[in-house]
Amino acid sequence: MSALAQSPATIAAAKKEGEMVMYSSYQQDDMAALTKVFEQKYGVKVTIWRSSSEKVLQRAVTEARGGRYAVDILETNGPELETAHREGLLQKIDSPHLRDINPVALRPHGEWVGTRMNVFTLAYNTKSVKKEELPKSWEDLLQPRWKGRLGIEADDSEWLAGVLLQIGEQKGIQLFRDVVKKNGISVRKGHTLLTQLVVSGEVPLALTVYNYKAEQLKNQGAPIEWFAIGKAVSRPNGVAAMKKAPHPNAAALWLDFEISEEGQKILAKRDFVTTSKKTETALNKIPLMVVDPQVILDGQDKWNKLYEELFLKPR
Repeated sequence: MSALAQSPATIAAAKKEGEMVMYSSYQQDDMAALTKVFEQKYGVKVTIWRSSSEKVLQRAVTEARGGRYAVDILETNGPELETAHREGLLQKIDSPHLRDINPVALRPHGEWVGTRMNVFTLAYNTKSVKKEELPKSWEDLLQPRWKGRLGIEADDSEWLAGVLLQIGEQKGIQLFRDVVKKNGISVRKGHTLLTQLVVSGEVPLALTVYNYKAEQLKNQGAPIEWFAIGKAVSRPNGVAAMKKAPHPNAAALWLDFEISEEGQKILAKRDFVTTSKKTETALNKIPLMVVDPQVILDGQDKWNKLYEELFLKPR
C-alpha cells in the first residue's frame, strides 16, 4: 500500500470508488466512532459486516478460495489476521504512520498492524467485593471467600498461555486445577457478557475481561473496577487490507486513517489501549505480557486442549 495513502490523488481515487467494505469483530458502537469521522472527512461510505473474529476470518477465507473478492479491510483479532497472512490474503502496508506504532504491534512481514492491545485483566463488582479482599497472587484464588464467586470467558487459551509463561507451566496447571476443584468457576461465552455479569453482581470476580470494556462501563457509573496480577496478558488486535480489495484506494485511506494520530485518539477516547506512541493514556501504563499471535497460532491445539481440561470440562 502506498506510503502516500492520504495524498490528494489517493483521496480523489477513494472518493471516486465511493465506498469501502469491512469485515470486523469490533463492537458496533466502537467502530461507529471511527467510521463517522472517516465518512465525514473523506466522503467514502463504510459498509461493515460484523461477527466474531473466527467468523470474520472464515468468511474472508471462504470467499477468497471461491474467487469472490468482496471485502477491502479486515479489522479483528491478531491471531485471525496472522492466519489471513498465512493464507496469502493480505497486502503489505506502507504508511508513514507506522513509525509511530509501538514495535510490539508490528509484524515482521508487514501485512497487518496492531491498532490496539487487547488486555486481559481481572475485574470485580465494587459492591460485592472489597478492595482489601482482592487476590494479590493467583494462589489467593484458593481462599474460601472465592467459592462460587469466580467467572471466566469460554475461549481465552492465549490468556492461559501468557499466565503460565509467567508463573511456570506445571505449577500453573496444578494451581488452576485446584482453584476450579475447590471454589468452582462460572464459564461464560463473550467478554462483553462476562463484564456485564460483573456489573450485575452475578459474577463478583472475573479473571479474563478486556480492560477497555471494564473501563468504559466504570466511566458510565457501573460498579466495576479492573486490576492485574503480575503482568497483564495482552495481544495486538488490528487492521489489514486485502490483496484483491475491490476498493483499493479507500482501503489504503482507511488503514492510514486508523493508525494515524487522529484515528488512534478516537480509540483512546473509547478507553482502548492504543498502539501509537503519540496517544499515551493511563491505560497504557500497566505492565504487559505481550503474547505473539504467531506463538498463539503455533501452539493453538495445545493451549485450547489445556484450557478445555482446566475450565470447560474439569475432572
